[in-house]
Amino acid sequence: MMNQQLSPSAVSLHEFGRRRVRPSVLIADDKPHIRDFVREALEDMGFIVEDGGGDRLVNLTAGRRMDLVMLGLSAGGIAAGRALETLAATGFDGQVMIFASADLPMVDALFELGTQLGLAMLPLLPTPFSDTTLRKAVACLAPQEPVALPTLDAAQALRAGWLELWYQPKVDVRSLTIAGAEGLIRMRHPTWGIVPPANFLPDPHDPNFAELSFFVMSQAAADWSEFAADHGHIELAINLPLTYFNDPLAIESLVLRLPQHHAFEGLIVEINASDLAGNIELAKNAARQLRYFNIGLSIDDVGAEWPLLMEIGECPFVEIKVDRAFVDGVASDRLKQTTCRSIVDLADQLGARTVAEGVETRADFVMARELGFDLIQGFFFGKPTEARKFARRTLREPVKIN
Repeated sequence: MMNQQLSPSAVSLHEFGRRRVRPSVLIADDKPHIRDFVREALEDMGFIVEDGGGDRLVNLTAGRRMDLVMLGLSAGGIAAGRALETLAATGFDGQVMIFASADLPMVDALFELGTQLGLAMLPLLPTPFSDTTLRKAVACLAPQEPVALPTLDAAQALRAGWLELWYQPKVDVRSLTIAGAEGLIRMRHPTWGIVPPANFLPDPHDPNFAELSFFVMSQAAADWSEFAADHGHIELAINLPLTYFNDPLAIESLVLRLPQHHAFEGLIVEINASDLAGNIELAKNAARQLRYFNIGLSIDDVGAEWPLLMEIGECPFVEIKVDRAFVDGVASDRLKQTTCRSIVDLADQLGARTVAEGVETRADFVMARELGFDLIQGFFFGKPTEARKFARRTLREPVKIN
């Protein structure tokens, strides 16, 4: 094969597309499953990824700075050649990486065409490739350090359609099966990529928080319907501020957004434990009313304030989730073990199930099981992932113990 023009090792992040934020990648290939695979790997590495399909190339690159186009050949050499011509015609000044079988004669022809058109052609990524191979091919172009994200406007993100719900599995400690999933809000910003909620969620008393809550409810219902089509009912949990229930129409609004499907068996609403102080009666009243609609109230991030739970009397809450600060490293910390055991014992008395949050190691998983937790949630079993990936991978594959 001909000697390609550029070596990835010669390209620094500072030089790559002359960007100061995160490099942008466009994936152009006719096979959706290939685009999904590439996109997920690159997003994990910190790239901003856009799905170019096969016919949206000109719309996505004209007048915009894209750092890299990954061009597959599933549509054939003629289509790929036209894609290169489109890039050149729109003044594309990023780089191009073709992924295809190295044995295809069209590969050399396309590299020659790209060079003639003045495009910066990176070395071929031979197919089939693994996640590891793909990461190595683009590693030198990926952000080397975490990007410092600004505080972003949630209302603008909502109007622009940048918000998504990602899902993290909750695993039954005894059966090692998926017992449910928590929906966690994320922003897919066109410049900053995937943004965590700490950088855009307003104060719970902010007027925009109600609109965000409505988005979370509606999106969870829509995602549940997608999951149920292939996997049946899965218990989803969403996070709402306790202040949401100050509105006398709050529960009615939530119920109206529930899936109207015969397989739907209910929902979990998580409220933060720190909001309970001074609002116990509001939380208890909400929990009692929600039970009539198969909605359970969960107390999330239970930590140092756990003795407060001893004062609630009759417990209408279905779940108590122990904050990761008390779970991370519990295998080797006697004080954390004592605290977790006390919370589990109290939850048993109250008739609520328990969830250990933030489990990242096998040792902590084993200890959480010995301490009597009912469910486990954490990176040990899975990171939060977007809905499509969660359905395709987490729900279809058995739980793995590393």
